[in-house]
Amino acid sequence: MAAKSNWAAFPHDAKAYAYAGDALKKAWPKLHAGDCEPFPDAKRAAALLKAAGKAAPKLDADALAEALQDAWRAFHRGDFKAAFDAGEKLGPVGASVAIKAIGIHATYLVDDEAEQLKRYEQASKIAEAAIKALPDEANSHYRHAFALGRYSQGLSIAKALKMGIAGKVRASLDATLDLEPKHAEAHTALALYHAEIINKIGAMIGGLTYGAKAGEAEKHIKEAVKLTPASPIAHIEHGNVLLLLDENRNEDAAATAYEKAGKCKPLDAMEALDAAYAQEQLE
Repeated sequence: MAAKSNWAAFPHDAKAYAYAGDALKKAWPKLHAGDCEPFPDAKRAAALLKAAGKAAPKLDADALAEALQDAWRAFHRGDFKAAFDAGEKLGPVGASVAIKAIGIHATYLVDDEAEQLKRYEQASKIAEAAIKALPDEANSHYRHAFALGRYSQGLSIAKALKMGIAGKVRASLDATLDLEPKHAEAHTALALYHAEIINKIGAMIGGLTYGAKAGEAEKHIKEAVKLTPASPIAHIEHGNVLLLLDENRNEDAAATAYEKAGKCKPLDAMEALDAAYAQEQLE
C-alpha cells in the first residue's frame, strides 16, 4: 500500500501533545469536542467488540482499550503513520483513528496530489467496511463523508458529480447527525457541502439538483463554531464557507475567521497544523 511508505514527519514540536497515561482521558472531552469520539475505555471496547461481531479483532476488552488509546495517543502527538497502522490493524473497530490519521496527514503533509487522492480513496474503503460492521457508530459514517469529501475536492467538479459522490457524502453526513446531533465536524462538512455545490454550479441548479442552500451552509457552520469555539478548524471552514458563498462580499469576514483560527491554542498535532494553515492564509 502506498500509504505505508514515506510518511512525512509532523513538522512542529509535539512535546505538549504526548498525553501519556491518565492525561489522555482527562484531555479527551476537549480533544474530541469536534468529532464526539467516545473515550475507548474497557467498557467502550467491550461494546465495540460485541457490535462488530465477526469483524472484531481477536482481543479482549482490556487489550483493545489499550490498543485504541495508544493509537489515539500517536494521532494526537502527530505520529500519524503509527496511528494509522495501529488503527488499520484493528479492522473496523480501529477505523475511526486510522481514517483520521491518514486523512489529516494527507491533507497537510502530502504534496503530491495523486498520492493524496490514493490515500483518501484508501480511507473511504476502510470507512465503507466500518459502516458495514458498525452502522450505529456516528463516526463510521462521518469518516466516510470526510474521506469521500476530500477525495472529491481533488477531482474536477464535473467528475465528482458524475460519480455521484455528492449524494454519498450527503447521506453519510445526514446519518452522522441523526446518530450524533452535536457532531461539530459533521456540521462543518455539511456547511461545506452546501457552499461548494453553490460555488461550483450555482444556487439555482445546486438547489434543484442537490438541495444545496446558502442558508443551510450558514446555519451548519454557525452551529459548528458554537459547539467548538476553541477549535481552529471550525473557524477556518467558517472562512472557507464565506468565500465559497460570496468571495467579494465576504473577504473581510473570512479574514476575521482565519485570524480567530490562528489564535486558537492547539491541543494536539492536528490543531497545530490547522492553526498554522490559518496563519498562512493571512500572510
